[in-house]
Amino acid sequence: MSNLLTLHELIVELPTPAGWVRPVNEVSLRIAEGEAVGLVGESGSGKTMMALAMMGLLPLGARVKGEARIEASERGNATELTRLTETQWRSVRGRDIAMVFQEPMTALNPVMRVGAQIEEAVRAHEPKLANEEVRRRALESLRRAAVPEPEVRAEQFPHQLSGGLRQRAMIAMALAGGPRLLIADEPTTALDVTVQKQILDLLDRLRRELRLGLLFITHDLGVVAQVADRVAVMYAGRIVEEGPVADVLRAPRHPYTQGLLAASPTLERGKLAPIPGTVPQLTALPPGCAFEPRCAVRVEQCVRRVPEMRDAGAEHGARCVLV
Repeated sequence: MSNLLTLHELIVELPTPAGWVRPVNEVSLRIAEGEAVGLVGESGSGKTMMALAMMGLLPLGARVKGEARIEASERGNATELTRLTETQWRSVRGRDIAMVFQEPMTALNPVMRVGAQIEEAVRAHEPKLANEEVRRRALESLRRAAVPEPEVRAEQFPHQLSGGLRQRAMIAMALAGGPRLLIADEPTTALDVTVQKQILDLLDRLRRELRLGLLFITHDLGVVAQVADRVAVMYAGRIVEEGPVADVLRAPRHPYTQGLLAASPTLERGKLAPIPGTVPQLTALPPGCAFEPRCAVRVEQCVRRVPEMRDAGAEHGARCVLV
C-alpha cells in the first residue's frame, strides 16, 4: 500500500515560563490508504498534540519543525502540512484530513441544530452548492454514520441526543467533506461498553468502505487490538515502539509497552501491575531514555543518551538499548 500520510521527525514546540518544551519530539510515522494505525500512551504523552499539529490547530505561539506530508489526491499535488498558512489550512482541514474529537458535547455547538452544523461543514468546501444539495449531503453523512432517523436527528440540538448519537453526529460531520484521513481522538471515552463497541465497529466499517486512512488515538490497548492494523506507542513526546498490532501486543519489546499491557485488565489475570511513577514533566526530562526513572530493567547506558529506534522484527521497532 502507498503511504497516505508521512511524518518524518515532526517536532512541536510550545513556549512556557520555563522555556520551550517539546510535546511532540522527532516523531516519524506513516499511514497508508485504508490502513488503521493506533496511537497509544498515557495522558500527557503527546498524542493529542500530534493530532492537532496534523490539523493545523496548535495553540498560538507553537513552532513546528520536520515534515508532515499528505500525498496527492485527484485535486492536486502532495501537501506539506508544516508550511501551510491558515488560509491554506482551510482547504485541507475537513477535506483531506478530518478529526473526531474526544468529547462531542464540547466539540458540537450547543445552540445549533445538528443538521445545520453538518451543512456548515459541507458549505465550507463547496460554497456554491444549492441548499437542497447541501441538505442531501448532510443527511447522507448522518446515514453513513448509522444515525437512526437522520431527518429527525438533524433537527435536534446536541443536548437532545445521547452520548453515542452525539459521537455519531461528530463522525458524520467529519465525513461531510469527503476526507481521505480521519483522526479519531479517544472517540469512545465516557461511553458505555455496548456503545463503545458500536462506535468502533462503525469506524472500522467506514475505513474499509471509504478506503480511509485512520489514526485512532487511545490509552486502551484492548481497543487498539480491535481496530488497528499497526500500533505506535508514545511516551514523553516520542514513539517508543511501533509495529503490526499482533506483534506488538503479543511480544512487546519496550519496557513501557510491557508495563501498559501488565496494567491492562484481562479475563485471565486477576491482579494488575501498575507502572510506578508518572510521565515526566516536559521541562524536566531525563538526559537519556525518558522512561528510565520508571523502568525496572534499566541499565547504565539508559542514562547516557536517548536510544535510537532498533529493529525488533518484521516492521517492528522499539526505542530501547535492550532490543
